[in-house]
Amino acid sequence: MSRASVDTLFAALQDVVGDRVSRVEADIESHSGDHSAYLPARPDVVCFPESAADVVAIVRCCQRMETPVVAYGAGSSLEGHVLPVRGGVSLDMQRMNRVLRVDVEDADCTVQAGVRRKQLNAELEGTGLFFPVDPGADATLGGMAATRASGTSSVRYGTMRDNVVSLQVVLADGRLIETGSRARKSASGYDLTRLFVGSEGTLGIITEVTLRLYPIPTHLVAAVAAFSTLAEAVAVVVQVRQAGIPIARIELLDALMMRGINAHAGLAHPEAPTLFMEFSGGEEEVRRQREWVERRVWAGGGTSFTWASDADERAALWHARHNAHYAAKGLRPGARSKGTDVCVPLSKLTECLARVEQDMADTFLMAPLVGHVGDGNFHLQYLIDPARPEEVAESERLHERLVRHALELGGTCSGEHGVGLGKTRFMQAEHGEALGVLQAIKLALDPQGLLNPGKMLPSSNGTHAEG
Repeated sequence: MSRASVDTLFAALQDVVGDRVSRVEADIESHSGDHSAYLPARPDVVCFPESAADVVAIVRCCQRMETPVVAYGAGSSLEGHVLPVRGGVSLDMQRMNRVLRVDVEDADCTVQAGVRRKQLNAELEGTGLFFPVDPGADATLGGMAATRASGTSSVRYGTMRDNVVSLQVVLADGRLIETGSRARKSASGYDLTRLFVGSEGTLGIITEVTLRLYPIPTHLVAAVAAFSTLAEAVAVVVQVRQAGIPIARIELLDALMMRGINAHAGLAHPEAPTLFMEFSGGEEEVRRQREWVERRVWAGGGTSFTWASDADERAALWHARHNAHYAAKGLRPGARSKGTDVCVPLSKLTECLARVEQDMADTFLMAPLVGHVGDGNFHLQYLIDPARPEEVAESERLHERLVRHALELGGTCSGEHGVGLGKTRFMQAEHGEALGVLQAIKLALDPQGLLNPGKMLPSSNGTHAEG
């Protein structure tokens, strides 16, 4: 936007939200990026709404002035979701941070979109309930709903898609809607809640989220099992899932990632394909689970197996897992990490990983692997020097191959990180004729294309380079 246009926009927003709009350089800079490998993109102004009414006023102002609006949560997304690639308004939701209601009897709660997941669980202390979806980062719950986030606990509790009961959403024209009721089931109307969960701020701005809560397990035990090959580790995962064992977490890390984890977290696990597992429930239930799984590990080629029932040991283990991104970067100091996020049916995971292993044997790049394998979801982190065109090109080639492997095996280009900027080019191959339906929905709800432009759909994809 021109300086005059920005001046006009700023003045118009001041009229509707007062001092909750900023063009201070520090605010502009801090809302220009996320945790992805994409180059920063600067908004023209930043707004800090404190209520749904503020969001309505801001969105209506932006509609009148044909100005893009990009919702911003914690800035922890990995696919460039919050980058304002066409300028406009960065809508920082973090002041909308109140837990509005907790209902212990119905095991649900309603929060403003800027509430963070750790904050919610802290406020739930003493109720006997918790919110389980854990993507690792302390993200906002509105952002987690917008990206359909999941994480290490989703094998037991599901993803945000499964745990969002209803939403309050501001549409592109400023209308404020509720997408559903708190009833545990409904056969009334289209499922608008699931339409907006995972829409990445391209169809509306989420202002409130109603969530399912769960009883806190009485007993927790973690385990670490090493194997000679990835295939052996995956075979045990398949057995666990086929047997219906309600395991709380089961994560796969390859030998390279284990090297990084050990160095970063000061651990001393074997540098071999490894499963991190957690069992939860009643004491007797957990005992049966752990005995069954331990037998399968040893019978399936496990080379080591250790238990961690102490709370500090478990915390250290999952802290190390959640910091795998930084552990991987430590394998090549100064490198940028280009992440991937495919998901395939569990029955196809061994085949997909075999193809990936061959690709990595044939490349000069380093790319440790980690995955929520109980869901068939895994990530490679290509460690590249963005100043070397050959490394950038090779990472793109490998990413294309990885997604092609996943799609050929009935999978998806994104299990949890979302589409954002980086995966729009795969949407036609994955969705085929259905892509036109997605585009029609976008056009119907946001005809001016002002909500998070350049994301999700290839027809609105803005050119934006990786850094």
